[in-house]
Amino acid sequence: MKYLKQLTIILIVSLISEAMGYFIPLPVPASVYGLILMFILLCTKVIKLEAVEDVADFLIKVLPFIFVAPTVALMTSFDIIKGKVLWLFIMCFVSTIAVTAVTGLVAQLIIRIKKKGGKKNA
Repeated sequence: MKYLKQLTIILIVSLISEAMGYFIPLPVPASVYGLILMFILLCTKVIKLEAVEDVADFLIKVLPFIFVAPTVALMTSFDIIKGKVLWLFIMCFVSTIAVTAVTGLVAQLIIRIKKKGGKKNA
């Protein structure tokens, strides 16, 4: 029953994020709204980590299996993308570098903010 409750919480957040994606006229995928919403709910302790932790761990463990079907579909349509492989590799490389850099900068910013907040409280 615990897992069903945790899965229900995650599905409700997903449903809300899908509604947000439908009603908010921005080119942002609903999954991004869901991540942001879940992050805010966890940070504000509206949802406690223990309330979703077990099912979230399970979903992370099975995540590679979710990518099997798209990978096979990509392999079967190789004839279509054959002439564009170099550009695909370049895009993947550049986007990976960009995501890594932005993640590092955001992490450093959060650490600085936490350090400043800790000094004020001390």
